[in-house]
Amino acid sequence: MYHFFVDKSNIIDHTVIIEGTDFNHIKNVLRMREGEEISVGNGEDENEYRCAIERFEDDRVICKLLFIKEANVELPAKVILYQSLPKADKMEMIIQKCVELGVSEIIPVASKRCVVKLDDKKASSKVARWQAIAEAAGKQSKRAIVPFIGQVVSFKDALKDANRADIKLIPYELCEGMDDTKKAFDNIEPDKKIAIFIGPEGGFDESEIEEAKDSGITPISLGRRILRTETAGMTVLAWIGYKLEVTSAP
Repeated sequence: MYHFFVDKSNIIDHTVIIEGTDFNHIKNVLRMREGEEISVGNGEDENEYRCAIERFEDDRVICKLLFIKEANVELPAKVILYQSLPKADKMEMIIQKCVELGVSEIIPVASKRCVVKLDDKKASSKVARWQAIAEAAGKQSKRAIVPFIGQVVSFKDALKDANRADIKLIPYELCEGMDDTKKAFDNIEPDKKIAIFIGPEGGFDESEIEEAKDSGITPISLGRRILRTETAGMTVLAWIGYKLEVTSAP
């Protein structure tokens, strides 16, 4: 079943209105017809709104709301990924896959060893595209919310922003053994906010790791192998998902 997002204001009593690019996608790409069912989320309350297409108007689809159910698809903890800017189009894949794995926010970070440098105009354009990719991935994976893609920030500003998190982790290749990793993951529980810092292709500069430690961020190991920047965040998210959804299951 196809899944779409609408503004909360577009769900009125027993009617759901779908506009914009999704209107064109439903009518002209998917070629859906009256009576076909779709699921809709408003990106806020984590409910699934199941509805049936009632009619097509000039620029919108009018749907009849059939029922509402709790989607229960979101991770029980909020995960914020602070991803250092990678080369080429790797960020697009990182966003897509991390949205599928349950990330709540992705904040792009311009750390010291980032090869990519974006001026304000290019950064705003990139973020708009990345947000669209997050929404598309949210639809595909039937997320209840559209994860937020923030503006590009400096490493120092990222450290300050992460103060809102309860648990703060930074994978680092020189972190020996898995003891610190195990201790950190033992503290991961529902309703907590978790910040993950991922470095660029060249890793974090040693001075950045020291700054992170001073800010209360725990260096962890992801094992004996060196992971690429596009793999590291997905790995941590998968581990967090396992900890929250499998080990804590009744």
